[in-house]
Amino acid sequence: MSTVIDSGRHHEWQYLDLMRRIWNEGDERTDRTGVGTRSVFGAQLRFDLSDGRMPLLTTKRVFWKTATREFLWFLTGDTNIRKLCQQGVQIWTDWPLDKYRKATGEAISREAFSARIVEDADFAAEWGDLGPVYGKQWVDWPVYEPAGEGLFRQRAQGVNQVADVVQSLRTNPGSRRHIVEGWNVAELDQMALPPCHKTYQFHVSGNRLNGLLYQRSCDVALGLPFNLWGAALFMRLLAQQCDLEPGELVWMGGDTHLYLNHADLVEAQLAREPDGDPRLAITRRPDSIFGYRIEDFEVSGYVPQGQLSAPVAV
Repeated sequence: MSTVIDSGRHHEWQYLDLMRRIWNEGDERTDRTGVGTRSVFGAQLRFDLSDGRMPLLTTKRVFWKTATREFLWFLTGDTNIRKLCQQGVQIWTDWPLDKYRKATGEAISREAFSARIVEDADFAAEWGDLGPVYGKQWVDWPVYEPAGEGLFRQRAQGVNQVADVVQSLRTNPGSRRHIVEGWNVAELDQMALPPCHKTYQFHVSGNRLNGLLYQRSCDVALGLPFNLWGAALFMRLLAQQCDLEPGELVWMGGDTHLYLNHADLVEAQLAREPDGDPRLAITRRPDSIFGYRIEDFEVSGYVPQGQLSAPVAV
């Protein structure tokens, strides 16, 4: 599915058209979670990010501050949910919680588990780590060096892909290697969840920075609104740090699906029409892309319709 920007049409119609197509025409199939999905393969969306525009959905409330906190956490390379839980962000809590329940048999609530993660550093160290997920691969991709006959040791600091992309955009904007990759085949089995939004590529045209996100697996109802925000935010930070203007975000989905138990959300959202023109202002330019804080971001023109919720498939 290829969608071209229509300047006279609200950007969100692309998303709703994709949702409708999946729900009405998608292949119904079993999946890893056992919930079941309707799925299409090879979707595409395109968004203009000029003048502060952001692909923030208006047909339901998207908690952009939560999505921003998650993205800033990725940039730290941290893989433990404790710092997220301390900020009230529960995006990643369900995976460690599920593991803890299965290992101990304790029917602990999500709220109690999260509180214990925050209060007890030792408990968080034992049960809150997700393995080498996104941020670890982005800023500390492991590198191994020879250490004698047939032996290798891991370098103390791996490859910081994000820092490398900033440098390459500044010094060699015409490169075709502005890439941040999360799919480390050797470490997939150590991750709580292998990366879904796995590959980012950036392209400079004149003074405009364009970006592409390839997502191998996409939960359109719950995940995609956050993924679009995160990819657009990534572009905005890179553009500011590299003295470029934000251009076009291209999103591409592999297995692009809706869960069967999201019927109420899907039908409610498809009955709504998008409105408004959300814009993002970045109020400060830190010395590094790793120096941003949540206070640096302001959204205007965002008046979303009511919240729509559905269960997360773990």
